[in-house]
Amino acid sequence: MKEAVRILEDKKAVDIEVIDISKLTTLADYFVICSGTSSTHVKALTDELELGMEASGFKCLRKEGCETAKWVLIDFGDLIVHIFQQEYREFYDIERIWSDGIMFKH
Repeated sequence: MKEAVRILEDKKAVDIEVIDISKLTTLADYFVICSGTSSTHVKALTDELELGMEASGFKCLRKEGCETAKWVLIDFGDLIVHIFQQEYREFYDIERIWSDGIMFKH
């Protein structure tokens, strides 16, 4: 999780949040949620995150949303990363949906 946050910070992701969902679901242990400033930025964040995490030994199990780059989900097993364009992040508001988890702001 820390490696994903570092990679996203290095690529200037906006408003990075980490939610510990381990006590709420078996889906994953953590969500990392952030925003990109445009579809190009979301794609760049996605590409850099996938490359950086794989270089650190984390395998991407599934990736969705890259075609439109409005909301990209990258599944690394115990870690799921959501990269949004800001308007879609506000619309879906997954931070509110998972608000029972422990949230860490970066």
